[in-house]
Formats: sequence, structure tokens, C-alpha cells
Amino acid sequence: MSVDVVTFGCRLNAYESEVIRRGGADARVGESIVVNTCAVTAEAVRQAKQSIRRIRRERPHARIVVTGCAAQTAPEAFAAMPEVDRVAGNEEKLDARLWRAEHKIAVADIMAVKTMRPHAIASIEGRTRAFVQVQNGCDHRCTFCIIPFGRGNSRSLPVQDVIAQVRRLAENGYREVVLTGVDITSYSDGEARLGALIKRILREVPELARLRLSSIDSVEADPDVLDALANEPRLMPHLHLSLQAGDDLILKRMKRRHTRRDAIDFCAQLRRLRPDVVFGADIIAGFPTESDDAFARSLDLVDDCGLTTLHVFPFSARPGTPASRMPQLAHAIVKERARRLRERGEAALRAYLAREVGARRRVLAESSSLARTEQFTPVQLGKSVWPGEILDVTIAGHDGRQLLAA
Repeated sequence: MSVDVVTFGCRLNAYESEVIRRGGADARVGESIVVNTCAVTAEAVRQAKQSIRRIRRERPHARIVVTGCAAQTAPEAFAAMPEVDRVAGNEEKLDARLWRAEHKIAVADIMAVKTMRPHAIASIEGRTRAFVQVQNGCDHRCTFCIIPFGRGNSRSLPVQDVIAQVRRLAENGYREVVLTGVDITSYSDGEARLGALIKRILREVPELARLRLSSIDSVEADPDVLDALANEPRLMPHLHLSLQAGDDLILKRMKRRHTRRDAIDFCAQLRRLRPDVVFGADIIAGFPTESDDAFARSLDLVDDCGLTTLHVFPFSARPGTPASRMPQLAHAIVKERARRLRERGEAALRAYLAREVGARRRVLAESSSLARTEQFTPVQLGKSVWPGEILDVTIAGHDGRQLLAA
């Protein structure tokens, strides 16, 4: 009996893939492969379909189940593939009934889902840090984004359920837990927002060494989030920001809720509160109507916010979104702007790595030779250690991509 899961996309998908894997094992299903898809870009969908075809060639007798955001938003497209045995929606994939249903397509109205169920994960295969899903869905409607139609509206897990999951993971030896979701800064269980949740986790699970946040929307960060970052050393000084652009007109056309100045001020404020904090960010290259000057402001945002890492997304028109109906840029222009953004991000990373040389850093070992600093920077270790070990190292150099320990 085996259930393999092929995961595309975000950390939330990685967490949910573990729930799927455990559910399949408990159900004692036959040889099955679940493809947990992403719908953020057309390229992500293309890669998922390519993977499905390859899997069928390599394992002709396995049952192939396709799920995730791409399956939720375009179930018929996957059901039409001869390689696919079943298509399940984002809510159905976490239900034990996934393995018992008879219909080829099981995709319900995700917008009708109003609550979250806890999924007790005691460990995550092959990882030294664990993820806990605290929130799902999104109430915002950015003009480029199809994810709300794959995930539904925002809903949050009650505080006590989150704390119980974190405690269980810490008791099982995990030194670091990452809080994840689609839009975690919108977290609210009716009483506590994200900042209050963070403080309660750290207070009620004292055995947890490190707590980390996944991607956040800076404009939604409540005062307790900032207070926790300023005063809780166990909350890691690394934030990945959903910025998307550096030009106010493009941000408005994206229907974002922050301005360029908001982003710069947030980073400056947080550096005053937590001087060792570092920032990564998502930025879209070549959004419809983006002029040369608008793109230049996105390039400049890397320095103005002091970003150290970039996730660059060449604009990909998603069917049904408002941005897909806006005047599009030529593919060559989008590709070139993505290249320039990546180069700027690589330069920012090299500059940051150079500043780290000579520093003493506390790292969490991910393998016998690779670790991560509190700022989530990879460190190649100079000696063999146990995965999961936390140790102090001196940074002797870097290779342009990672730090090198003495």
C-alpha cells in the first residue's frame, strides 16, 4: 500500500500534502499518486499536466488523483486528461471520503466553505521544521489573482487548535514551527488576531525553540505582530512580504491595499523595532500597462525596502481575472523585466551575504551539512551535525547563494 504526493506551489500545499499522505495511508488504499496542483501561474498548471503525463508513463498501474488550486478552478480540464483517474477539490482532498468516492470529479463550491477543520500532523516527512496551517482562503480580490476561487473566502483555525498542534510538534522534537496560510495576516478566530495568536503560542508552548511566519501582507499586520517581532526572540526575524509592485498606479490597478510608501515605511519601522530583521518579497514583472518608469520603481523598491531575496513572477494572465482583460505587454518585455528583477534580487542577496561574513549566527540544521540562520539564510556547515540540532556558528564566507560556516 502506498500513497505518493507530488506537490506544486506554496508551503500551504506542502502541509496539506502531508495530510493527504497520512489520510491515504490510514485508508489503506492501493498504489495511488496524488498531484497537488498550483494555479498561481499558467506555467504552474503546465508543469502539473506535464508531471501527470510522466507519472502515467512511469507507473501505468497507479491511480492518479489530481487536486489543489488548479483542479479546483478548472476540474474539467484535468478530468479530460486520459491519464487522470479522479479530480478532487481543495476541500475534498483533506477528507477521508476522498478515497471512497465513485465520481471522477468531486469538486464542491469552495465559496460555501465557512470553517476550518484541524488536521493533527505529528511529523512532516523529510523536514526538520514543521508547518501549521492557521488560516485558509482570501477575502481580497487582487485583479491578477485566481487563488480566492481556488481556496474560497478567509477562515481561521481556533487558537486552541493551533496551540494543540504546535505543542504536539514540539513534543515530537521539532525545534521550529512555521505558521502558514493563504493570507495569514487576516487571521481571526473571532477573538484573537495573528499577533495575539503568536504571543499565546510562545507563552503556552515554552518548549518550542523557534516560531516563524510564512508570507504576510504588511498592510494587514496588527500591532501585536510588530510587538511580538520587537520583543520575542523566539519569533524569527525574517518576513516574506507580498509587495507585488513598486509603482502606485500599478498597485492600484492590481487592487492592492498598500502604496509604495506604505511598504517602505513598514520595513523601516520593523528595522527600528528589530534591527536584525530581513525581508524577502514577491514581485510581479510585466503587469498589464506597466510602463518603463513603473517598472523602474519596482526595481528601486529592492533597495528602498532593503530586500534580501525576491520571488519574481513574470505576469501570467489567469482566465477570468480582471487583469487578463487589461492591455497586455509583449511576452518578450515581460521576460526581460523578470530577468532584470532576478538580477537585482541576486545582487541584493550577494550584498547581504557579504555583510554576514564574520558574524556569529544561531542556526537550525536541516541536514548533516546544511542549516538555516534565524533570518532563514542557508548556511553550508563546516562539520557534520545531526539534523534538527541548533548550534552557534561563525560565518567565514559565502558563495553568492549561501553562507559558509567556519
